[in-house]
Amino acid sequence: MKKILIIITLLSFFSINAQDKEVTITIDSLSKNIYMLTGQGGNIGVFDNEKGIFIIDDQFARLSNKIISNLKTISDQAVTMIINTHFHGDHTGGNENFATTGATIFAQKNVRSRMKNNSKEKGNISPSSLPVITFDEGLQLYFDKESIKAFHVHNAHTDGDALIYFTNGNVLHMGDTFFNNRYPYIDLKSGGSINGYIKAVQKGILIANDDTKIIPGHGKLATKKDLETFLKMLKDITNNIQKEIDAGKSKNDVAKNSNLTATYDVKGYGDGFINSESIRKTIYTSLKNE
Repeated sequence: MKKILIIITLLSFFSINAQDKEVTITIDSLSKNIYMLTGQGGNIGVFDNEKGIFIIDDQFARLSNKIISNLKTISDQAVTMIINTHFHGDHTGGNENFATTGATIFAQKNVRSRMKNNSKEKGNISPSSLPVITFDEGLQLYFDKESIKAFHVHNAHTDGDALIYFTNGNVLHMGDTFFNNRYPYIDLKSGGSINGYIKAVQKGILIANDDTKIIPGHGKLATKKDLETFLKMLKDITNNIQKEIDAGKSKNDVAKNSNLTATYDVKGYGDGFINSESIRKTIYTSLKNE
């Protein structure tokens, strides 16, 4: 039995290492000193400034060294500030690693609460991974040549989402309130809702202009037009499902009715983490609960 357990453990170890080696980190320059880093998990925003490197989200803990190595191609400075767009592990997993090397972590106050509660339930989150500076509705950060604004959007992807906007660089990080060309994951158990999600996207559209570079939580770099297309998709499907609810249809009826999402299914929106049936179920449940 011990031999079997050792073999399974070793296989798991080699499997994880193989996955890590297969992860490719890419960096795109968006404007002077602002970049987008993609790897595995949520997209990372990067700002090289006079105080060090400021990043938005930090993916998984096991990727931290690989992320740091790639950041060295931008600057020799250390990561000194991190802001989390929400609490999910593919956006906060590297918090502890960066905190132990001196980074200060910021987030909306519900992010800290969610992470802290999860640590009590699962016992696998270190206190050093928690944000040490939190805000309620908004936060303003000032640098020599840049100003950063954080906006809390209520009950969207979760109850602690923040949009991060670089006012001079004209770059907007949407966190997981935007999945470019994909159906979004709306975490209903953590305070998310479809109507709150739609309002968050509308907030992003208000902030952006035609020249804004928009970093989605997942997916390729986007424009305001892409965000508007995403909003139309959300509204169209939500309206379709609301009509079904008004007609007395059940959750199972909506789940099976592919016509409700067909316009966007053919465009590949359901090919990501959330498939077509999942988004129909999520929106139905959210609307029934509101």
